[in-house]
Amino acid sequence: MNWITLSTLDQLNTIYTENEIVVLFKHSTRCPVSSMAKRSLEFEKKLVPAGAKFYYLDLITYRSLSNKIAELWEVQHESPQILVVKGKTCLYNASHQEIEMSELTKFL
Repeated sequence: MNWITLSTLDQLNTIYTENEIVVLFKHSTRCPVSSMAKRSLEFEKKLVPAGAKFYYLDLITYRSLSNKIAELWEVQHESPQILVVKGKTCLYNASHQEIEMSELTKFL
């Protein structure tokens, strides 16, 4: 899996203002459920279309960015959480055991 580390507000603002479909994965490095969700995504990486962008946010380190995601796309903060966004629109949002690659790739 080719994760793009999400660590700056500038990155987040670019994602929000561009009209490109990207995936945002909010991962709690202290949570076993979050680790299982991440492993599950990585196990099914063969389902990811070429060129799809997957951003990885360590929400323990970058809690303010996690909060900004909730604000910008008007979703309740959860962990783990995955969003598929296109500019200012959230196309798909799932958390915990509902995070499935087969579901989110429908939007890519």
